[in-house]
This record gives sequence, C-alpha cells and structure tokens, in this order.
Amino acid sequence: MPNPLRAITQSPTFAPFRTAVFRNLWLATFAANIAMWMNDVTAAWVMTSLSTSPVMVALVQTASTLPVFLLGLPSGAMADIVDRRRYFAATQLWVALTALTLAALALTDSLTAPVLLALTFANGIGLAMRWPVFSAIVPEVVPREHLGEAMALNGISMNLSRVVGPVVAGAILAAVGSGAVFVLNTVLAVLAFATILHWRSEPRTSTLPGERFVGAMRVGWQHVMQSPRMRVVLVRIFLFFLQSSALLALLPLIARNVHGAGPATYTAMLACIGGGAVVAAMYFPRWRKRFDRDQFVVIGTMVHALMSVVVVFAPNVWVALPAIVVLGMAWISTANSLTLAAQVALPNWVRARGMAIYQMGLMGGAAAGSLLWGQVAGLYSVRVAVAAAAVVGPLLWLATRRLSVEGGTDPDFSPAVLGSVPQVAIDVDPDEGPVMVTVEYQIDPADAAAFAAVMRETRRARLRQGALSWGLFKDTSAPGRYIEYFVDESWVEHERRLERFSAADAGLRERRGAFHKGSGAPVVNRYVAEALRRTNHWPW
Repeated sequence: MPNPLRAITQSPTFAPFRTAVFRNLWLATFAANIAMWMNDVTAAWVMTSLSTSPVMVALVQTASTLPVFLLGLPSGAMADIVDRRRYFAATQLWVALTALTLAALALTDSLTAPVLLALTFANGIGLAMRWPVFSAIVPEVVPREHLGEAMALNGISMNLSRVVGPVVAGAILAAVGSGAVFVLNTVLAVLAFATILHWRSEPRTSTLPGERFVGAMRVGWQHVMQSPRMRVVLVRIFLFFLQSSALLALLPLIARNVHGAGPATYTAMLACIGGGAVVAAMYFPRWRKRFDRDQFVVIGTMVHALMSVVVVFAPNVWVALPAIVVLGMAWISTANSLTLAAQVALPNWVRARGMAIYQMGLMGGAAAGSLLWGQVAGLYSVRVAVAAAAVVGPLLWLATRRLSVEGGTDPDFSPAVLGSVPQVAIDVDPDEGPVMVTVEYQIDPADAAAFAAVMRETRRARLRQGALSWGLFKDTSAPGRYIEYFVDESWVEHERRLERFSAADAGLRERRGAFHKGSGAPVVNRYVAEALRRTNHWPW
C-alpha cells in the first residue's frame, strides 16, 4: 500500500528540501514570516481601535512596505558586498529588537496611532534588509533545475505563514490581547535569528577587494536598467501589486464593515488567501509544463480581479471565503512566476541588488496601491475602491500586453573561460582609472546592419557589467573598420568585470567575432587615465 506522506515528500515540489542548508534556512524564514504576519495582522486590527479613518488603516500596510521601496537597493548592495550570513543575521536581529519595543509599548498601553505606524515602518526596514539577502542565498544553495520549486516553497513559506500567523494572532487577540501577540512575535524573531547564526555559508572566492557601497548600488541599478527582461518584470510586478493591494490593505474594513464581522473573520480571510496560495504552489511543477510565465501572469491578473469583486459584493462571508481561496491561488501564481523570471535573469554577483530592485517595484506597487485605494475608500466606499482596482488591473495589462517576461531562452550565467587576461607592461594601481578599453573590428560592409544589431546587445551587456560609458565608431578612411570603446571606473573594476565573464558573455563574443574579417582576432587595447598635475607656473 503506498505511503501518502512519502509520496508527498518525494514529489518534485519538495525536491529543494533534500538540501539541508535550504531546509534550515527555509524553517528560519518560515518562523520569521509567521512573526511578520502576526505583527501586520495585529497592527492593522489595533489601528481600527486607535483610529476610525480608512486612510490610517490602509497606511499600516504602506508603513510596512514603503521601507522596502526606499531602502531596497542599499540593502541589496550590502548583501552583495559583505558576508551574507552575518548580514542576514543582523537583519533578523533588527526585526527582533523592533518586536520587543512594540511588545513593551503594547503591554504598558502606550501605543498610539502615530507610534504604531512608526514601529510598523521600523519593522518594514528589517524586512527591506532581510528579503534581498535571502533571495540571493537561495540560488546558491539550490541546484538550478530545482530553482522554480525553491521559489514555490518560499511562496508556501510566505503563504502558510499567512495562514498560521493570522490564526494564531486572532486567537491570542480574542483570548488575551495584542500585547501577548507582540511578545510571541518577539520570541519567534529571536528563534529565527539563532537559526540563521547556526548556518555556515560558503565563502565567496575572489582575489579582488570588495566593491564599494556607492559603486555597488550604481552597478546594480545599471545592470537592471540595461536588462530588457528585468525592465519588463519590474513593470509587471508594480502593476500587479498596484491592483492586488486594494483588497489586502482594506481587508480589515471588508471584514468589519462590509461583512459586519470581527477579528475571527478577518483572520479567516487572511488564512484563506494563504491557504489558496499553498494549494496553488503544490501544483506549480505540473502547471509549468502547460503554461509559460506570461500565461500565468495574465490568468492570475484576471482571476484576482474577478475574485476581488466577488469578495466585496458577496451576500455573506460564506460566499466570500471560497472566493478568497481562489484569489490566493491567483496571487501566488502571478507573483511566483514574476519572481522566478527575475531570478533567472540575474547573475549571482548582482542577484541581491537585482532582487532588491525587484522587491522595490513590488513594494512600491503595494504601497502606492494601498494609499490610492485607501483614499478612494475614504471618498466613496470600500466596495467602490476594490471594484475600481479590479477594473484598473486588467486594463493596465491590456495596455502593456506586448511586454513579455518569458523572453525566449533564459541566459546562462555559469562561469566561462575568458581566454586571455590583460597583460600590463607598467605598474597600475588597483584604484587607478578610469580605464578605457578599445576593440578593433574589420567587417564586410554588407554586414553593417547585422553587426550593428549585435553591437546593440553588446552595449547593453557592457553597461550591465558596470561600464561607465560605451560607444562604437566607424573609420572614415577604411570601409568596414570599426572601433568599440567602453570605460570602466578603475583598474580593479575592470578586473572585476573580467572575473564575472559568463557563458552568456562568451556566446555574445562569438557572435561579434563572427563578423570580424581581419587577420587574427579583434585587437584589444587598454588605457589607464593619466593624472595631470597642476603646476604653479602662470602661462605668461
């Protein structure tokens, strides 16, 4: 007789759990997510007793998501240039200290609406610091063929905690009060901190010094902006969360005002969202064989909009709850597909920064949507706000339907052999620069148009790797002779770019080289800027 439990654990969905490091980090993050949802649910409910304004209630979600939008890129830069284990632990320590402060104020009846928003914002800062580093760690510890399943399990962590956290918080709220919820939140945050400290990460091997903070942020932003796939993903995630934030931000008021219920119904609604997401995540390996990421996005957007309308216009809560389950399935299907599209579009050296920018787009959409739909609810009603979001979401998708997150074959960022390293005949200081590199090509003039197309891709690739500028010039005295140039910030940044050479870069180099008709390979020259000292001699 088959063992159902064994069949479940051996399914492709749970394959990443066979990696002990991922399993332990997942458990730590699961505990942290439970603490996060307990905090957000309790804060939102407490706010309904501190203020009757729909705007103030919606601002709880804005306060929790806005820090990710403001601090995502600096956090991602830190996660890429420092030891990720220590940084991960430090972010969780921040969350634990914030939870402790919130618990102390709640137990002494010192909470006010502004103080609650401020501490929710502080907790959001911890989340802004934590999310990019965990996103960067996952592809390091999970084989690439199981990355989609790992993303789904992360979705299960987030959404199972969406079930457990609200249920536990609601039970404690009803039995004891908000102070006890914040105390348990503190305990879970501390346990997650201890688990992260127990993990021993693999040190990143490089003979080069670490990147500088400001330069790392510049390169991270530049990489994402020069990646066509990432730009589309950012647009998609912002628009989807602009739409989907309406129902989540106003859910306390939907439970209290629309359906005339209390905290138990509110937590049940949140649990249904999480439960639907967990069910959907279990079917992802099967669904991915039938649907691509673009199809996930369009179906998820439309289903989410339809179910949102059903929830707020349902005659009773028993009709609303099944609709919320389906809404949760649509939500995780869309979000997971976009997260996976972002992960495979980023190389490891810039992944934390790239995922931080992705999270900025996500949280920016959630924060803007919470504020926008909260204002609409204040001016009209909760039903009008949710219905408006349900109409705007599909319309925005239709306006951007040509934007695809699938984009053909995923790039291969595995390390590749560069071939030759720069030879220097003079002493060059690592911080000396800028460094200008020139590459000379001799092509058949009949291939000029095709060569230009490849060089446009080359421009984006050079800038993604951190080049300050790039240009292509043609020789007026020799038809078919071109000189490509690009500038790196310093000699060490030039060496860093060479160290990051990947299979995708090698493929692009081969495509460029196929146009070269000169004898031998294209000639490469490197120049370091000469610092001209000022003299005290007047020109006269």
